[in-house]
Amino acid sequence: MAFFFPRVYAGVDWRMGYEFLDKELQQVVRDAELGRRLVDKLVRVWRKDGEETWVLVHLEVQGRVDPEFAKRMYEYNYRLFDRYDRQVASLAVLTDRREDWRPDSFGYELWGCEISIRFPVVKLLDYESRWDALEQSTNPFALIVMADLKAQATRRDPEGRLHWKLTLVKMLYQKGYTKEDILELFRFVDWLMALPEDLEPSFAEAIKQYEEETRMPYVTSIERRGIQQGIQQGTQLGLLQMSREAIIEVLEARFDIIPRSAIETINGMDNLSILKSLLKKAATIESLDAFMKVLEKVSH
Repeated sequence: MAFFFPRVYAGVDWRMGYEFLDKELQQVVRDAELGRRLVDKLVRVWRKDGEETWVLVHLEVQGRVDPEFAKRMYEYNYRLFDRYDRQVASLAVLTDRREDWRPDSFGYELWGCEISIRFPVVKLLDYESRWDALEQSTNPFALIVMADLKAQATRRDPEGRLHWKLTLVKMLYQKGYTKEDILELFRFVDWLMALPEDLEPSFAEAIKQYEEETRMPYVTSIERRGIQQGIQQGTQLGLLQMSREAIIEVLEARFDIIPRSAIETINGMDNLSILKSLLKKAATIESLDAFMKVLEKVSH
C-alpha cells in the first residue's frame, strides 16, 4: 500500500491493525459468479478519522487485457457495499504490457439515472521510466516491480535475464533487509526470472561467490538438496509460465481480443508438451474459432 497507493496508506490508521477477509471476498465472488479470483484481497482497515472502512485491492497478476475488467471492479464494489454496508475503496494494479489499456472507471446512464465508479489504477509499465527511483527505494515492492519489468524485457534474451537476475538478487543484500525477507524475495525473483537449465549453474556459482564476499551465506546456507529442488521447480514453473504467456500473446497479436475463458483455460494448464503444441497451433491455425475447438479438446 505504501509503495503503490501512498494516498491510501497515509489515510489508514495502521496502529489499529488490519484484517484480511479472504473468505468473505471469495463468498462475494461465488455469489457474483465471477470465476476464480485467487489474488484479490479484501482488507479491513481503520481510517485516521476513526471510522471503519474496508479496502478492496484487485491485483491482475496475469496482466491480460480484459474488456470486462472495469465492470468487474464495479461489481465487486457494489456487492461488498451491499453485503457489509461499509464504504469500499477499490484499487487496481495492472501488470499487462499494453500502454493504451488503462481502465479506471465504469458506469452508465439511463433516463436521467446515472451510475458510475472511478478507481485508482497503478500500471507497472509506467515504472520503466522511474528506474533510478526504484533502485533507490528500500520498499521491497520496488524490487518486485524491477523483477517483473526485467522478466518481461528478457523473455527472449537468456543471457540478459541471467545478468539482471544476478543484479537484482545482489540488490537484496544491499537494501538492509532481514535474512528472512531476503530469502522470501529471492524465492520470488528465482521463480519469476526462471533461467534455462544450462545457465542455472552460472547463476548458482555467482551467488555463492557473492555471498562469500559479503559474508552473508543466506541462500547457499540452505540445505543443498532443497536448493536443487527449488531450481528444478522454478525452472519448470518458469517454462510453464512463459509458454502460457507466449500462446496468449500470439493469439492476441493474430486475433486481437481473446475470450476470457480461453485465457483462464491456458493459464490453468501445467502440461508443458500440450502447451508447446498449443503454441504451434496459435501461430498457424486459420481462425480463433478453430483454436478454441482445439483448446476445448486438449483441456478435457
